[in-house]
Amino acid sequence: MKNVTGARIGAVMTLALLGACAPMAGPAGAAVNRAAPLLAGDGKAIGEVALAIDGSMRVRVMAGAFPPGVHGMHLHETGLCTGPGFTSAGAHWNTTGKQHGKDNPLGAHLGDLPNITLDPVTGGTASIPALGTPLADGDGTALVIHAKADDYKTDPSGNSGDRIACAVIAPAR
Repeated sequence: MKNVTGARIGAVMTLALLGACAPMAGPAGAAVNRAAPLLAGDGKAIGEVALAIDGSMRVRVMAGAFPPGVHGMHLHETGLCTGPGFTSAGAHWNTTGKQHGKDNPLGAHLGDLPNITLDPVTGGTASIPALGTPLADGDGTALVIHAKADDYKTDPSGNSGDRIACAVIAPAR
């Protein structure tokens, strides 16, 4: 994986998405350049991760797909989602060598994302700034959702439990 600054990767990602992907309809009519299925451990699609042309990454989870509550999300270093445990995604994306979590005095690394709250009826959605998303890497990255909330301080994964869903976010080919 290349060791590149977040700003540089964000710029490469934006150019790759704008230049190589055909837009499709997104949330509330917004244009979306790319969508990837969010997979459960059994390989069933239970939601999607969409990258929007405004430079944000939007995570949408369909209702009933997860246990309700707050779940940790992270970017992982390898764009591979092999269930059931998604260990194929590797460790958190951490090119800066920091520890985990926005509340950790030695963190946060670029793979740290905010928690997502899921409802059993409506599912859930989270928007994440795209700056630092590692799409400049050849195999992309994996967005992983965990069984429990991230505490934003415990290294290496915020004490967020098992990996329960995964989406490959790959560079434009």
